[in-house]
Amino acid sequence: MGTNNIDSAVPAEARDFSVRDRVVLVTGSGQGIGRELARQFGAAGAIAVVADLSLANSESVAKEIADAGGRSLALSVDVSKKESVDTMVAAIEREFGRVDVLVNNASIFSALVKRPFDEIPANEWQKVMDVNVNGVFFCAAAVAPGMRNRGFGRIINISSASVHRGTKNYLHYVTSKSALIGMTNSLARELGPHGVTANCIRPGTVATEVAERVANLTAEIRQRNIDLQCIPRTIVPSDLVGITMFLATPAASFITGQTIACDGGYTHSF
Repeated sequence: MGTNNIDSAVPAEARDFSVRDRVVLVTGSGQGIGRELARQFGAAGAIAVVADLSLANSESVAKEIADAGGRSLALSVDVSKKESVDTMVAAIEREFGRVDVLVNNASIFSALVKRPFDEIPANEWQKVMDVNVNGVFFCAAAVAPGMRNRGFGRIINISSASVHRGTKNYLHYVTSKSALIGMTNSLARELGPHGVTANCIRPGTVATEVAERVANLTAEIRQRNIDLQCIPRTIVPSDLVGITMFLATPAASFITGQTIACDGGYTHSF
């Protein structure tokens, strides 16, 4: 008597770790973490939509994906403007018919000057909220109807370890990244009945070409962060690929409303 049917009652999606042919939209993917995520989704067989404020950056990353044999689409978007987001999503749906996965990665950070919270100009505070919070809301709202109708969708928000440690002199940035955790929880509640999950990733200090432009991120600060990690090495963009890609798969269908740290053990959960 054979034993091949021992797990016959287990749905195939429980073992489906593939993103092949999924349409994956990564915002802010013209550089930094977003660039690496888009490249790796493309390498895994997904259709990577590279969306960035700079069309030139989007096209450059899309070309990298295409040159490696992947499929991609380059678009320009200003996530702080609802009209721009709606235009972007409409273009994706015209081209591919859907958005399966949304990675909300676009944010303002490297351009910010560290300063005491009561010295942050009101217009700078508002700009950070417009991009880092409103942008995530606009993108999620734009893709959600299609995801609900199809009974499948993955929304993955990128927060920051600064939320946990309350990094000083970046109150607007820390506040914006904190808001994403609450937004993720509510999105999960509203979208869960429709087969759509919403999760949040909280990376540590990631070494990217963008971070290198932040004058205050000195070698001494980097080493101090590394010393506080369980895995004592620099965090690089590729370290976020595994968790992001897993959350995008059918196998992660029962994981929602979670904020997952990817920081080499800088912080712990219980």
